[in-house]
Amino acid sequence: MEKVYTKQAPEAIGPYTQAMISGNLVFTSGQIAIDPADGQVHALTIEEQTEQVCKNLSAVLQAAGSSLDRVVKTTCFLADMADFAAFNGVYGAYFTGKPARSCVAAKALPKGVLVEIEVIAEH
Repeated sequence: MEKVYTKQAPEAIGPYTQAMISGNLVFTSGQIAIDPADGQVHALTIEEQTEQVCKNLSAVLQAAGSSLDRVVKTTCFLADMADFAAFNGVYGAYFTGKPARSCVAAKALPKGVLVEIEVIAEH
């Protein structure tokens, strides 16, 4: 197994790594809408936060030698399922390959964000 780290994505806020490569797969940790430049959440809307999350995931996957186009499975957590349609609007622009997906409501997410996404991608 190999740990993945990039300064182009937020630092882990707990005892975990941004991603792990195992065999020919990349497993990312969940990404939230933290701006890697300063470690803060600036985005307020579900659309803005989803955009930042996708940029963070893209950076982690790039550091692992992969990309959003190689994602085979996503797990998405929404703080409010009323945001589902707006979330899908942004999500669909990034995950054009339509990977398998689970999307669930979470009672609370780190730093009070509205969305968190983790992915499994081919390396």
